[in-house]
Amino acid sequence: MDRRRDARAAAGPRHGPGLDAGPHAAMDPGTGAGAGAGAPPATSIDWTRPWLAPYRADGEAVAVDLAAGWPVHAALERRRGADPRRAALLPRFVPQAALPPGTAYEAWIAAERAVPTRDDLHDLFNGLVWLAFPALKWALNRRQASEIAGRGVGPRRGAWRDALTLFDENGAWLALPPEAAAAWAAHDWRALFGRHRAAWAAAAPVVFGHALLERLLRPRKALCAHAWRVDAALPGPADPGAVAGALAAGLDVAMAPPRHRPLPVLGVPGWWPANADPAFYDDPAVFRPAPARRAIIAA
Repeated sequence: MDRRRDARAAAGPRHGPGLDAGPHAAMDPGTGAGAGAGAPPATSIDWTRPWLAPYRADGEAVAVDLAAGWPVHAALERRRGADPRRAALLPRFVPQAALPPGTAYEAWIAAERAVPTRDDLHDLFNGLVWLAFPALKWALNRRQASEIAGRGVGPRRGAWRDALTLFDENGAWLALPPEAAAAWAAHDWRALFGRHRAAWAAAAPVVFGHALLERLLRPRKALCAHAWRVDAALPGPADPGAVAGALAAGLDVAMAPPRHRPLPVLGVPGWWPANADPAFYDDPAVFRPAPARRAIIAA
């Protein structure tokens, strides 16, 4: 599983320019230049990918403005304003330069109700997740800002901020019945994706992490989410917003370690044609056994 970039995603705080402008190069929204080798331009993203379903309507609308040469923050802001009721729930999207030098990114968002946004694919997907799940994004931001206010900004975030950032950057959620959840906890991939394959019809997996969404523009078998199992009694595929709201309301419980488990995204049934062949899961470099030191307890 691809964990190296996942670890880097939680490695350090983002600040205003002059302290740390962040690791992501600027992007030409029309061409994708600077967005990473092989990444498609923002205007040619395949919005029919199943993991992009919660973001498709907003993404297609924003892509029209990006194709016309709008910066990412302006295209997101226009989409935010298209629905006044939704706009009231959302922060504004502003240029990255609006973030004062040396100011903690999450603290500034909480104070100003505005998201500094770079012209890159990473921040494009961050904005789309804000548009789709504002309550959960606000809950994460409030907890981040509270931690910053209490502990300040240092070279390490601390356990709570690391957990919040991991979910924000690389998280996903899904609902599984107990038997399938037990197979997942045991890393019994053949059972999870074979014997319990029918359970995935109601699992309603959602990729929430915007860094993972960016990486999925170039799908690879090794790409792995840090996934949280949600209560199967919560609303399913028809209402991922309600699931996000429930996670936001119970954030401290939802984020408490060790709630998340690795989930190879392309292994999700129906999300990648090759996984229709059971041999797809016979790849120990991706579908690894559970670490011996980890207790096998279904969350």
